[in-house]
Amino acid sequence: MLTGVALAVLAHHPADAGSVPDDRPSVVLVIADDAGWIDFGFNGSTEIATPELDRLAAEGVVLESCYVTASVCSPSRAGMLTGRYQQRCGHEYNLPGEAPRSEGGLPLTERTIADRMKAAGYATGLIGKWHLGLAPAFHPTRRGFDEFHGFRAGSRSYFGNDSLSGGDRGYEHFKIAGRESEDEADISYLTETIARDAVSFIRDHSDHPSFLVVAFNAPHGPMHATEEDLASIDPTVAPKRRRIYAAMMRAMDRACGSIGDAIDASGRDTLFIFVNDNGGATNNASDNGPWRGMKGSHFEGGIRVPGFVRRPGILDPGSVEHPVSALDLVATAVAVGDGDLADLDGVDLDPWLHSRTTDRPHQRMFWRRGPVATIRDLDLKLIRIEGGQTLLFDLETDPGEEKDLSATRPGETIRLLARLAEWEHALIPPRWTTGPMWRKNLLRKHQMDVVGREAERAVP
Repeated sequence: MLTGVALAVLAHHPADAGSVPDDRPSVVLVIADDAGWIDFGFNGSTEIATPELDRLAAEGVVLESCYVTASVCSPSRAGMLTGRYQQRCGHEYNLPGEAPRSEGGLPLTERTIADRMKAAGYATGLIGKWHLGLAPAFHPTRRGFDEFHGFRAGSRSYFGNDSLSGGDRGYEHFKIAGRESEDEADISYLTETIARDAVSFIRDHSDHPSFLVVAFNAPHGPMHATEEDLASIDPTVAPKRRRIYAAMMRAMDRACGSIGDAIDASGRDTLFIFVNDNGGATNNASDNGPWRGMKGSHFEGGIRVPGFVRRPGILDPGSVEHPVSALDLVATAVAVGDGDLADLDGVDLDPWLHSRTTDRPHQRMFWRRGPVATIRDLDLKLIRIEGGQTLLFDLETDPGEEKDLSATRPGETIRLLARLAEWEHALIPPRWTTGPMWRKNLLRKHQMDVVGREAERAVP
């Protein structure tokens, strides 16, 4: 009996097991940047082609109502890479904001998903965009990642640019052996560089469990596409910026296909997660389809994102209709690796991915960025705007958030305001802000008279 117990333990700790294989699944988390909800075939796009992602989604479980915890890049990633509401540690606003370089980053008090997976015996890596702090203390290799291949800032040129070398936007390689910088002349197109490094990581770690984050900066600005991809886009797609966006999406789609193929070729059981970091941006010609609002907004278009989970042979193709959170994706990844789930705000989605339950994973979900805070309670959604009107919507009957019900349903409004305040009681003040201009824009985005995509795009 003792021998059997020992073998079971060793199977999960390869460093102690000698030749005993560790058959736990690997995890690959792919994050797109600023893409529009409707701009994927698996969400119904007829204009933007994403055949590779459509194929992968068709082989997996599509998350029809997937939410991130923030409508802008850095706080969304803080939630996504910790599995906790980022407001708990004060990472509420975007970076760099008004924070000093030494303080502007994911607080060191937070454990990342990489910390949890590494403690469980996983090799860990992050490839692409970091955007969680520029100072050395915040570096990915000090936040649980064994390897980092990417850039620390929130954006950069998609083409090689010598002026970026050695700076925050330069493309770096950090491994146990040391640090190297990618020669900018060798970056023909950044999306392809990220895919190349992701495929190499998957191949190099095919014989043991690994956790990999692939954080594309596509289709975040600047609007850079290759001539070949741009030439392949239907010239009737308008305006020109949307054609460039479509070409950037084509490159990212192709990159995701190569990552999926590398996973399959490795022969290793792998949980593949795809998600976007926030709603489509106001400046990249993306489109959020039926949802009101864009990046920066707490309307559905700012926080509801495309997503799916794929694990061939384990998960049957299908979909989850109930609202889920990016926090749940973290809990799900940690759970498959037998990692520590303590203090996570998400839930393991395994019962829903296997259609073993029809209950909702959450009754309530929350958002806050400075003067605007939001709660979703089942299908009621309340947006509290500092100095302005509190908005109440019934998403079951009004998914486009066109009719404010706060005046006609005062009891529900008061109840949800109380629930929101109760959640906020466990938070701390933001460690930095992004200044008065962004505050003004944030308030303007949530006015009911901002109607239509072009009006939304006029408020960055």
